[in-house]
Formats: sequence, C-alpha cells, structure tokens
Amino acid sequence: MDVDLFVVAHRAEWDRLGELLDRGRRLRGAEADELIVLYQRTATHLSMVRSAAPDPAVLSRLSSLVTRARSAVTGTHNPAWREVGLFFAQRFPAAVYRSRRWWLSTALATIVVSALLAAWVASSAQVQASIAAPEQVRRLTEPGGEFETYYSSNPAGSFAAQVWTNNAWVAATCLFFGVLAGVPVFLALWANAANVGVSAGLMSAAGRLDIFFGLITPHGLLELTAVFVAAGTGLRLGWAVLNPGPRSRTVALAQEGRATAAMALGLACVLLVSGVIEAFVTPSGLPTWARIGIGVLAELAFLSYVFVLGRRAARRGVTGDVDARFGGDVRPEAG
Repeated sequence: MDVDLFVVAHRAEWDRLGELLDRGRRLRGAEADELIVLYQRTATHLSMVRSAAPDPAVLSRLSSLVTRARSAVTGTHNPAWREVGLFFAQRFPAAVYRSRRWWLSTALATIVVSALLAAWVASSAQVQASIAAPEQVRRLTEPGGEFETYYSSNPAGSFAAQVWTNNAWVAATCLFFGVLAGVPVFLALWANAANVGVSAGLMSAAGRLDIFFGLITPHGLLELTAVFVAAGTGLRLGWAVLNPGPRSRTVALAQEGRATAAMALGLACVLLVSGVIEAFVTPSGLPTWARIGIGVLAELAFLSYVFVLGRRAARRGVTGDVDARFGGDVRPEAG
C-alpha cells in the first residue's frame, strides 16, 4: 500500500468525520447517519493501515477519530459520580462477598495463631525474657505505659494519617503480592498475628488483659477485618493463577487482577474509617464500653454492607470486575 496515495484518497472523508464530531449533539438526522457511515469506513481504513503500512502519523489520526466516533455512536459516557456510586453500592461489596470463604478462613486461622501465641507468652517467663528485657516489658505494660500512650503519642490527625498509610500498605501487600503463590501474604499475616499475640501475652502476664482489649477492640475489629479481606483476596488471586479453572490463566489473572485492584480502593476507605477511630476514639476519655461499642457498630456496619448489599449484587452477577465495555477484548483460543 502506498500510504501517501491512501491518505490523498480518503482525507476528505476523515476531515468530514472530524467536522461532524466537533459539532457534537448539534447534528441533524441525515448528518448522524453520515457520521455512522464515516465511522465504519474510517475504522476499516484504520485496520488496513495497521496491517499493510503502519505509518505512525496516520495511525495516530485514525485511532483518535475512531475512538471519538465510537463514543459518539455507542452513547454518552456515564458520569463519574454514577461509576463511583456503582462501585461502592455493588462492585466493591460484591467482590468482598465473593471472597468471603477465603478471608473468613484467613481470619479464623490468624485469630487461632494469635491466641496460641498469647497463651504461650503469658504462661512462660522465659519466653517473655526472650522477647525483651524485664525493664522494657515493664515500661510497655505498666499503667500509663508505652502500650497505652502509643495511641496518644502524636496529634490525632497526623496519627490517623500514619496509621492509615501503614495499614493501607499492609493491605496492598496482601492484595497484589498474593499472585506470588501467596508467600508474601502468609508472611504479612504471620507478622500481624505475632504482633497481636505477643502484645496480648505480655499484657495478660501483667494482669492487664482487660486494658489490652479495651484499647485494641474499638479500631482493631474493623482494621483486622480489612487486613483479612485483603489477605484472603490476595490468596484467591494466587489460586486463580495456579488453578484458573475453565478460563485460560491469562484471562483468570486479568479478571481477578482487575477486581483485586478495585478492592484496594474500597479497603483504603475502610481502613481510613478504622484509622480515624484509632486516632480519635481509642485514646479518648470515653468509657471503655462506649469506645468498644463504637468499634462494634463500625464492624457490624461493614459486615452488613458486605453480606446484604454484596450478596444481592453477587447474585445479580456482579463480580467486582470493571464494566465489560472497559475490560478489553479476549483473543480467541483453539478449543
């Protein structure tokens, strides 16, 4: 194909298509029909140039025209606020609900490991001595000690941002590195279980387990749930790579990966709520029952959100993946 001759032969049609697109919705009926015809022709021209003479300048112009024309022909773009509403009302809770078996199992296993670690630490002075020097343990567990003052060690606003950033990083690690056969997820879960278990064991040995739960429960319920969801979803992503089922491995990774990426945004919002509770409620002067009550209400709200809205959306076929229009085409494979 002679690209120069091809451009000369069809430039008038491309110019006309650009003119019609620039007029937007001010087209009459005959002009709208003309736009559709020119769109189809230009799409054919684009295919011909790509296959026979991929000139960068011509490809760029034709690609731009075809993209704009496709948008004009297939309909108006959904407003951004509508996409955001669909995400939080359907896609995110559906994705969490679909992963429920993974993250509920993850939560149960982590809680059991933490409880066993706590019991081991609390019952053995030798283990406590191997964790830290007696003076360090005393500073941590005594009334007004480091465990209690940690939550008010910085201004509430900056502390909330710090906690949110840290927890979001842990959640992102669990979500996206699950594709590596789940190893980073197990490491993150072990670190989390060890941190909670050791702290609980030391506080229990000091006779202050009630203070431990009074401080960790308000924010910890929602925070740990978000981490469990991230870990379970990351493991599910890794399993989709190892065992894609009837899908090809590439398709499975693409579909589950997009849903996982969307999950990261939703969990960031959940962790923001837990961070605010940790910074403003946990160290507050409210009675313990009130602080714990706020944490329980936040947890129940999230679980209701997932198991009511999420279940309804999942039953309608919502998977958490992006809209099919934006998911890309799948290459046909031999059966």
